[in-house]
Amino acid sequence: MKEVNPQETTRAYAFDMWMNVPMPMVTFFRTLDVSRVLQASRRKGCKFNMLMCWCIGRAASSIKEFYMLPVGQKLMQYDSLAICTIIANRKGEINSCDIPFSDNVQQFNHDYMALTKRAIENCKNHELTESMVIGTSALAHYPIDGAVGMYSGIFNNPFLIWGQYRSCLWKKTLNISFQFHHVQMDGAHAAHFLDKLQSEITNLHKHLPRFLP
Repeated sequence: MKEVNPQETTRAYAFDMWMNVPMPMVTFFRTLDVSRVLQASRRKGCKFNMLMCWCIGRAASSIKEFYMLPVGQKLMQYDSLAICTIIANRKGEINSCDIPFSDNVQQFNHDYMALTKRAIENCKNHELTESMVIGTSALAHYPIDGAVGMYSGIFNNPFLIWGQYRSCLWKKTLNISFQFHHVQMDGAHAAHFLDKLQSEITNLHKHLPRFLP
């Protein structure tokens, strides 16, 4: 992670326009076909949420805007990504857990299972401060239509929220919201990311080994 001069990046105009506005966050909504994620989860015996997080990391990793983030009044550039998931700990409260993104789904699954288990047991957040973290929150037991995240003025990280998947004829669909800071990316970048996310989900089966856990 390092500070960069916004004027020497492709985000110069956005930094000048959006850095100091009262509400710089934008939220998109999208309905995804997650049939392949559900199939893979059942066949491989792995978590639906883990596979969603891996697809999110895959989609984001090829988009350069995800590697920059406004922090305070600075623009920071990162070398790596992480996916944050919210977990229920053993006390019935919640903690956040950052999972380093790996293009290798076996490695990501290993880290996901180990780190979330640790957070569940010790009831402490696991944070990766040197990575650009994409937040996620899965309300898997509730059929929500969408959600708009809170803007605290402190955390500018992109954030995805989803609820329970739904059956639609032969498909399983999932409504998601994607919140992002306008300095980090424009609407076209966000829409492109959501397109890539659907593509990663659709082609998930091509990247899974015979035995995942």
